[in-house]
Amino acid sequence: MKTPDVVAYTDGGCRGNPGPGAWAFMLIDPASRNALERTGGERQTTNNRMELLAVIEALRALRGPRKRVRLMSDSQYVINSATKWMAGWKAKGWKRKEGELKNVDLLQQLDQLVSLHDIEWHWVRGHDGEPGNERVDELTNHGMDRIARGESAAWESRTVWTGPT
Repeated sequence: MKTPDVVAYTDGGCRGNPGPGAWAFMLIDPASRNALERTGGERQTTNNRMELLAVIEALRALRGPRKRVRLMSDSQYVINSATKWMAGWKAKGWKRKEGELKNVDLLQQLDQLVSLHDIEWHWVRGHDGEPGNERVDELTNHGMDRIARGESAAWESRTVWTGPT
């Protein structure tokens, strides 16, 4: 891929599975280094749903058609869903050969959003010092902290990213 229009870091987490969970993303414009950070969450959810929602919300936040996106995630479930398994699930009517497909509502949303952009998927090891991944992990935990206090996990900030892209 040429230089991306946007670098996206995403993360989702849950305290208990199921339990209270949050998602976060950070979108960085590599040219200006301007960044948008956003979180959200749910009081009763699963880790995989939050990982999926992080990517879905990041892609929804993109403005304009056909963005070149370098998407960074520590979720092999999300990366494999988008790059390896999605076509087979669609061909089987959104089912697995073993039966029901979990998170089909979110997977269908992801499928639609992925078709709108050129995405280069990158798996990053979580909790391994990668600055963008560490930041969205921190934001996810802040979202879960807000839920634990009885507050909304929703939060947004615009900043200038000083880390690597």
